[in-house]
Amino acid sequence: MPPVYLITGIMASGKSTVAQALAESLPRSVHVRGDLFRRMIVSGRVDMTPGAGEEATAQLALRYRLAARTALAYRAAGFTPVVQDVILGPLLEDVVALYAAVPLRLVVLCPAPEVVTAREAGRHKRGYGAFTPGDLDRVLREETPRLGLWLDSSALTVTETVQAILRHFAPTD
Repeated sequence: MPPVYLITGIMASGKSTVAQALAESLPRSVHVRGDLFRRMIVSGRVDMTPGAGEEATAQLALRYRLAARTALAYRAAGFTPVVQDVILGPLLEDVVALYAAVPLRLVVLCPAPEVVTAREAGRHKRGYGAFTPGDLDRVLREETPRLGLWLDSSALTVTETVQAILRHFAPTD
């Protein structure tokens, strides 16, 4: 059975692009975009903001559970799931626990904050509103457990980032 890849990092760290490229490099794979589950809420959605309340946190946890269940269903069908979402702070341990029964390849993309700021400025979509890249980078570096592969992709291309991930998790014989 294939492993599950879980790609996280702050907004504009390259999660979507790297997850898509990683999935495309694998023979039978699926890209599970965690944010899709947030966007599926038509009425009553409460997004994460500074000081967000219990409902925002509950919806975020629901999003993580739905992504995990989706990934595990694809895995059971023989696909290698590549899941990507913003998972920061102590919640990372809770999300990792959702995959406890399967081999998990956790990747935390952590480019420098100034690189993220430049990437955000060059994107057609805007991820930042109530938070700044510096705010989320601080949570990433100071409050997120050091689990998995932490990869500074500041100076790496997408292809180099995928290669680094595959090298890191390659079986050693």
